[in-house]
Amino acid sequence: MPHTKRRRLVTTVVAVSLGATALAACGSSDDSKADSGPVNLTFWSWAPGMDKVVDLWNRGQGKKDQITVTFKKQASGDTLVTKILTAHKAKSGPDLVQAEYQALPTLVSNGAVADIAKEIGDARSDFADGVWQQVTLGTDAVYAVPQDIGPMMFYYRADLFKKYGLTVPTTWDEFAGTARALKKKAPDVDLTTFSANDSGLFAGLAQQAGAKWWTTSGDKWKVAIDDAATQKVARFWGGLVKEGAIDNQPMYTPAWNKALDTGKQIAWVSAVWAPGTLTTAAPDTKGKWAMAPLPQWSASENVTGSWGGSSTAVTTDSKHQAAAAEFAAWLNTDGDALNALAKESGIYPAATNAQTSGAFTSPPEYFSNQADFYTEAAKIAKTTAPSAWGPNVNVAYTSFNDAFGAAAKNKSDFVTALRTMQDATVADMKKQGFEVSR
Repeated sequence: MPHTKRRRLVTTVVAVSLGATALAACGSSDDSKADSGPVNLTFWSWAPGMDKVVDLWNRGQGKKDQITVTFKKQASGDTLVTKILTAHKAKSGPDLVQAEYQALPTLVSNGAVADIAKEIGDARSDFADGVWQQVTLGTDAVYAVPQDIGPMMFYYRADLFKKYGLTVPTTWDEFAGTARALKKKAPDVDLTTFSANDSGLFAGLAQQAGAKWWTTSGDKWKVAIDDAATQKVARFWGGLVKEGAIDNQPMYTPAWNKALDTGKQIAWVSAVWAPGTLTTAAPDTKGKWAMAPLPQWSASENVTGSWGGSSTAVTTDSKHQAAAAEFAAWLNTDGDALNALAKESGIYPAATNAQTSGAFTSPPEYFSNQADFYTEAAKIAKTTAPSAWGPNVNVAYTSFNDAFGAAAKNKSDFVTALRTMQDATVADMKKQGFEVSR
């Protein structure tokens, strides 16, 4: 989603307070039965139009079960994480909160969200494995219900690929060859750009390559941001930038918009929410773009990364965790709720059965020429690789922006920048009191 992808986790986020405790067992409701009698819940979320979706619950299932949800609009990203942790410290948090996947380890480590595994029934069956893993953190616990996802894809100007005699790349080697071939045919045109202000994009590319930046063993964290998989990704993109085969300018700027709209850049590695961005960034090229699966590191592979997405978590401060979990499951698995989320909030649902129904039976207006857009998107979403987030994603992302920003600008070594990112992340975790192993 466009409102998800631009978020930056900054260094002002509240530090994780549990120190050496990695993913400690957090609270869950005392029993798995729904509360009896009227229940009032508070839900913090940033999604536009969420109030209308909550009203749908209150008029229907909520009225039947005597569970009323009050929606309170919040800021997104690190601002909301800070507010949740502050409220939890004062034992005054809401019952439910919208949480980005990469923020969950911070909330779990601080004991702010509950394990709702016993309260959500068979919701697991509604989600792809790689998506579900993001709310379990590799454990038997379930810390949230997936809401929306951002499976990554390859977007390209179909008309200009035809004009320049290019073939849509299915592997990253082919991608590099396409970039070089285009430069020979049209020196003033770039296949795409490497944007050093988009840490989420780089994280998704590393995820596709098999990277797991944060993992745990007992009470110790392992940080492997500079692992072999991520080094491969860094070396690949750094090499293309250094030789001038692609551009090295940031995205979401007037210059980038113009490059897309005029055909100066003819492809974009992005996610399922890209049509919304292209609608405003390149309005004159509507109907000229096409979507394909992300290039693979090996022709035998079929996997994609994830860029963006969020979940619905129940807090440990809630006195009605079973009721809150019931709402969280309804919000993200019920057909009417998911249609309302698509219409009112513009989300791409995490639930697999919703990805080709309701609002997703027709392609985005910008891609009206690609009738099977959402059918193909759903196939790609099922191949999402597992991710591995940690308690200080904010530090890693800030370090990426600094180190890779300088490397992209100077066309210097991206692997060196990656080591800087690794060292900064480890140093911060040790400073906070976490035990870290290599």
